[in-house]
Amino acid sequence: MTTHEWRPDILGAPFEQLTLPLGQDAEGEVVATLVRYSPPPRLHLHRGPAADADVLYVHGWSDYFFQTELAQFWHDQGARFHALDLRKYGRSLREGQTPGFVDDLAVYDEDIAAALDAMGHGEDARRHRRLILVGHSTGGLTLSLWADRHPGRVDALILNSPWLEFQARSAGRAALTPLVDLRARIDPKAAMPNVDLGFYTRTVSRTLDGEWDYDLAWRPVRGFRVHPAWLTAVLAGHARVAAGLHIDAPVLTLLSARSTLLPYWTPDMLKSDVVLVVRDIAERALGLAPTVTVSWVADALHDVFLSAPPVRRAAYAAVERWMRGYLNGS
Repeated sequence: MTTHEWRPDILGAPFEQLTLPLGQDAEGEVVATLVRYSPPPRLHLHRGPAADADVLYVHGWSDYFFQTELAQFWHDQGARFHALDLRKYGRSLREGQTPGFVDDLAVYDEDIAAALDAMGHGEDARRHRRLILVGHSTGGLTLSLWADRHPGRVDALILNSPWLEFQARSAGRAALTPLVDLRARIDPKAAMPNVDLGFYTRTVSRTLDGEWDYDLAWRPVRGFRVHPAWLTAVLAGHARVAAGLHIDAPVLTLLSARSTLLPYWTPDMLKSDVVLVVRDIAERALGLAPTVTVSWVADALHDVFLSAPPVRRAAYAAVERWMRGYLNGS
């Protein structure tokens, strides 16, 4: 059952959620879920750089929104913060659905459109507030492609370790794509080998070596099962990024200063990106828009805002400095 009213969220007050109906597909009812941070009004003695702005955050693969500190940061900057659980993720996942599955990243245009409509940033709306999009990992790829297809809609794009290139680089992507495409045509939802060894979860979850509590059903230790049609969609997105995008807004890309991609655990993983090759991502980021900033965050995890407290403080400070330069805040 869907609802058109805001109701209490699983994160507790002052978070609320709104179910966004998206029709039906072969697996049944499809919805997205918009979460907003709505604390009581308070007097701001200083105007933050994101004053008069609305923020929409989109999560990555095998993920959902649970980062309460991120919401508080944006509130302190003067923004109204919203996060979107895409279809078949987190709050939007329904029984019998294939977690995270789409066969084209452009499908998420419907999710994003529904969220922006609810936020007052619909395509035909007369906007009185700026719009900042924030995306992590696959969410960063999705939002980059969306912003390229929708000029004039966004005032700033902030990417947190965006998955802009395949880990084996363009040559590996070119070799793999035909094989995955063929498999996708034969059996789009076939189970592919799971290459996630759980190291990233170990760096993040309080049940292991991390500090964060979240629902392991919505963010599994070794991630959701990957399917050929989904991987084909991601590889197609990577190819578009490699060809160059033309986003008409300033872009900030936050990345860990180093990667540690190994088949065995090492303590270095607690201070590095264990998912992406950060140097390759930085190279791809420079082709997103005319104005791109890459900020290297020492000792950061794949999700920079889930890193150790001193690292998070450095990352938030970098975002604030960047906004004061590019959003003309005061």
